[in-house]
Amino acid sequence: MGLRRKSRELALQFLFSHDFQECTDAPGELVRDWKLFCQSFEAGPKAIPYGLILVEGIGRHLAEIDALLAGHSHHWRVERMSAVDRNILRIAVFELRYGDDVPTQVAINEALEIAKRYSIDDSVAFINGVLDAIQLTASP
Repeated sequence: MGLRRKSRELALQFLFSHDFQECTDAPGELVRDWKLFCQSFEAGPKAIPYGLILVEGIGRHLAEIDALLAGHSHHWRVERMSAVDRNILRIAVFELRYGDDVPTQVAINEALEIAKRYSIDDSVAFINGVLDAIQLTASP
């Protein structure tokens, strides 16, 4: 498994726990919580920097990311999505929109592979459909 995949999975685990605990998304608190999370769990030190980029970026652009998700996930409100799917999508949308060094297909494929590991079978098709719609209509 590649280093960026480990970073994405670490970010997913953090974002899931952050959602579950209903923590604030204030930038300073997000970084503090990230550091505590990485200290509390076995986080590979090489995976932490890119994971932090993802977490900070998602926190900074959360409203725009969630608006894109809402606009492209027909019949699903963002808050009604499973926490795993919602955060996989947030990571992928951040990389699609703001990850200058991440090719579109890589961001989508990584999201699908992570969904296969952490979510249910039906989620893979849902995530793929939402990301395909976003990448076809949204321009950075």
